[in-house]
Amino acid sequence: MKLAGLETFVVAPPAPGWGGRYWIFTKLTTEDGIVGYGEVYASAVAPDVQVAVVRDVFERHMLGESPESIEKMFRRAYSSGFTQRPDPTVMGAFSGLEIACWDILGKARGRPVWALLGGKMNDRVRAYTYLYPLPHHDLTEFWFSPDQAAEAAVARVEEGYTAVKFDPAGPYTMRGGHQPAMSDISMSVAFCKAIREAVGDRADLLFGTHGQFNTAGAIRLGQALEPYSPLWYEEPIPPDNLLEFKAVADAVRIPIATGERMTTKAEFATVLRTGGAKILQPALGRAGGIWEMKKLAAIAEVFNAEMAPHLYAGPVEWAANIHLGASISNLLMCESIETKFHDDLIGGTIRVENGYITPPEAPGLGIDFNEDLARAHPYTGNELHLQMQEDPCNYQGGNTFAGGAPPIED
Repeated sequence: MKLAGLETFVVAPPAPGWGGRYWIFTKLTTEDGIVGYGEVYASAVAPDVQVAVVRDVFERHMLGESPESIEKMFRRAYSSGFTQRPDPTVMGAFSGLEIACWDILGKARGRPVWALLGGKMNDRVRAYTYLYPLPHHDLTEFWFSPDQAAEAAVARVEEGYTAVKFDPAGPYTMRGGHQPAMSDISMSVAFCKAIREAVGDRADLLFGTHGQFNTAGAIRLGQALEPYSPLWYEEPIPPDNLLEFKAVADAVRIPIATGERMTTKAEFATVLRTGGAKILQPALGRAGGIWEMKKLAAIAEVFNAEMAPHLYAGPVEWAANIHLGASISNLLMCESIETKFHDDLIGGTIRVENGYITPPEAPGLGIDFNEDLARAHPYTGNELHLQMQEDPCNYQGGNTFAGGAPPIED
């Protein structure tokens, strides 16, 4: 059984576009015709350039190799070009290919991926959701309305969710960390207060940021949120200075979560060693794939740290998250995005029910990837999956941040 063919799909989800402007899926085929699907989560270059990187990684390091050779292929890609250091673009490409290899291996053996990772530790996986507008909400007003966010939180809790995430403090800019405006702190407090009063103790509050604050600013904001007891304070500072997370963790009485933009166990291990975070949020389509993050989960156990795989992508990465989560003992929860398009792309094979996800029993990732639907929604734009604004924080007029959701017109 050797890897023989690669096809990629760059898919644009229809409006409102929850999950990013586009998703990059991989399809690997073996010489004997077994097909596996994966997903790349990397957004630093245009999608056609990322697809070229995917093909180069495949042809250079994986073509003709057994899909069982996960460790060998990882070391080839990780070391490529005399690097042996985290590279989000190359490792993102490899991650999408690696996930597809696991899908193939499970199908070849007639077993779900979690069974190949040590078996099922968790019969169900706790899900959390970002707070998105309800159908009657105004798509512009929602991101700045604590009352509408609280209403959305109640709706999600009534569906069974026990944790909801929101991130009202903007902006996230290319300029690096900054001090939050007082208006950003006030709005963040108002969101926490309204949502906590609405859901009481029925759900955890997950306060998100996008690494937009400097260390002192992150501490100021975090301390203001402490009375509402969030379960986590997500990525409060940029990921380019991993040692500074400890300063925030020491000063704020909310667990620090981070990892959406980190790549390989090397970056995560730095945060664990220093005590900078106890909740790790890898994006499996960027961080090195399923096997690399299985290793990370084992390392995290030693530090009493928990895993909470991140999702701002498509449903194939989500499926990988679920299989990893099912197989580890230190799982906290997995992020989920519920849209009809997400559901249709994998044929409704994995779903959140009453706030939890039952890991699939079908072979491989357990999904029915709809290639026709993927091809019917090609991405034709020239923007990146997510983009950071160039303008600095506005300390006079306030800031706008539409929840990370790119504007998409019908």
